[in-house]
Amino acid sequence: MNAPCISVLMPAYNAAGTVADALESILAQSFTDFECLAVDDGSTDDTAVVLEALAARDARVRVLRVPHGGIVSALNAGLAAARGNYIARMDADDYSLPERLKLQYDFLECHPCVGMAGCRVAFGGGEDAGGYARYVDWTNTLLDPDRIAVERFRESPFAHPSVMFRASLIQQHGPYRDGPFPEDYELWLRWMEAGVRLAKLPQTLLRWDDPPTRLSRTDARYGTDVFYAMKTGYLARWLAANNPFHPHISVIGAGRMSRRRAMLLRDHGIVIDRWIDVDPRKIGNVVDGVRVCGRDCLPAPEAGFSLAYLAGHGAADDLEAFLHSIGYVAGRDYLLAS
Repeated sequence: MNAPCISVLMPAYNAAGTVADALESILAQSFTDFECLAVDDGSTDDTAVVLEALAARDARVRVLRVPHGGIVSALNAGLAAARGNYIARMDADDYSLPERLKLQYDFLECHPCVGMAGCRVAFGGGEDAGGYARYVDWTNTLLDPDRIAVERFRESPFAHPSVMFRASLIQQHGPYRDGPFPEDYELWLRWMEAGVRLAKLPQTLLRWDDPPTRLSRTDARYGTDVFYAMKTGYLARWLAANNPFHPHISVIGAGRMSRRRAMLLRDHGIVIDRWIDVDPRKIGNVVDGVRVCGRDCLPAPEAGFSLAYLAGHGAADDLEAFLHSIGYVAGRDYLLAS
């Protein structure tokens, strides 16, 4: 049996109520040269029954049943069994539009310098999920590999089930890593640190649902503290390689949470010269041994490097407008780190 061009990797755990629709959206793709590796992660409901019924109907579906070990174990089991030159991710509660595989495959075939192609996604959450919806809106603005690279320390720039990547990346850089961190974000950071270019198609090709059981809502590995602890190591190495004034930086944001996140860099040898804030009540204080200054203390363009740790919807956009007005360039003079 000839190997397919694409292996669609879909882990499923207790997803009997949604997995049929998710898998049907893959089987309805206009691009047909694929296999779908449906990895049943030790489900205790009828997930396996649903998957086996679909596999009996369509030979492109391969069901792998593994003991329950979590998403990383299931993903890596699927990767080990995959035969395609490309790996497309899919989740058991999302929905792929019919042209998704074709457009991502065509893009990667035409752009050999790009290792992974995501796509814009439609948010399938409810009215009470404003934060997630804003996150989706942000990810949908990131298309160009250079923009993705410079924005990567804010949040994960891709919806995990929306991506397709070259299987050779797993051979070169290893599979998903299991630990107290989001497995997808760690993979993207690892690849970009190695120089892999990641892009995103402008078309909306996936409906990304947000049920209450989504792992990013329920699993401790997706919590804010572990998120920052993991990405800080990658950020520190980026600074060591790209900041001409290493190990010195200024940190924009002097609030308690901003300082807590920025202080993680000290464990990696980064020296914080000053906190920059706009609150006149903070300016002049010394916090954690570092003086709080106003924006007038920012280094001139190309005379220092700044990291911004800001909370609040819209704060980053307002800051970037100001920084650009004084000649700052993202990646040269500053990065947004939250």
